Amino acid sequence: MTAPIRIGMVGGGFMGRVHRMAQRLDGEYQLVAGAFSADPDKARSSGEALHLDPDRVYTDFATMAEREAAREDGIDVVSIVTPNHLHAPIARAFIEAGIHVICEKPLAVSLEEALSLRALVKKHGVQLLLTHNYSGYPAIRRARELVRQGALGELRLVQVDYAQDWLSEAGNEGWRGDPTLAGPAGALGDIGTHAWQLADYVVGQDIETLSADLHTFVPGRQLDDAAQAMLRYRGGARGRLSVSQVSPGNNNRLQLAVYGSRGGLYFDQESPETLWFAELGEPMQRLSRNGPGSGPADQHASRVPAGHPEGYLEAFAQLYRDFACHLRGELPADVTLPDVDTGCRGLAFVEAMLASARADSAWTALAYPEE
Repeated sequence: MTAPIRIGMVGGGFMGRVHRMAQRLDGEYQLVAGAFSADPDKARSSGEALHLDPDRVYTDFATMAEREAAREDGIDVVSIVTPNHLHAPIARAFIEAGIHVICEKPLAVSLEEALSLRALVKKHGVQLLLTHNYSGYPAIRRARELVRQGALGELRLVQVDYAQDWLSEAGNEGWRGDPTLAGPAGALGDIGTHAWQLADYVVGQDIETLSADLHTFVPGRQLDDAAQAMLRYRGGARGRLSVSQVSPGNNNRLQLAVYGSRGGLYFDQESPETLWFAELGEPMQRLSRNGPGSGPADQHASRVPAGHPEGYLEAFAQLYRDFACHLRGELPADVTLPDVDTGCRGLAFVEAMLASARADSAWTALAYPEE
């Protein structure tokens, strides 16, 4: 029987809890160390709550990386769940210590930082997973498979929308409202990177140019709380991306529609058990997760039979499970995970959006960094 992968965590909060649940779901990981706070009392109490050895509860990530790398039973992987500005420094410390990295998105606060991490990953021979969790949904795996099989024909239109309402009033931003902690993009960096990655993962075509508009609706806020863009793909398709954290009535409405010459598909993250698919001239089909006609990609990402709902946590756990398979050399050949290259592409998208917005929505080239 394969022993669980020893994992550590830097950071905490809501996303820390989500990551720990995802780690536990399939029994692939065992949390053995962590740097949950720079405050010694908070770090200690967090470690006690998680039943960790007090000697493996740290107050800074640099010490954790150094000491865990020196232990025979040290961690194999670290999970980074901190504000954005710390992603790159923490990842750098553990990569240089020879420890694999699982990092919250975005990978860094600039493309320059992301590219430096990519160079380190290749230099030290470690692996990095970026937790764009929506690509863990079986329905999204199936959508990607349908596009690659040519079921939609020549792609024509890509539409992705992500709406939330939790920033409709001032005062809720926390670190996400501080450019020194979140980076130069607000809603764009927080959920816009998710929207971009979801479309990029399913469509499989690069954006060539974009025209972006970023806006801050709430007075006094330093970063954008809404962003929109028109997209031109290299394959000839046209697209639209819209994200907002000031849309009352929306909790986490992430939707993707892709249309081609022979068919179309539609996915709603708040109803993740279903992928809607239509062939031209035929009625819309409701494709249920792991249901009749499901393919290898859908089945690989499903845990229970159709009709037994899976959702957000299972999608998160799927990335963790796939990363464990990847580290063991057992990942199916047709499964692609968001990695350090995805992180670099995402930061290139963010910087092109910012440049276009600064130029009054001028069409701006999106130059993805070579892999």
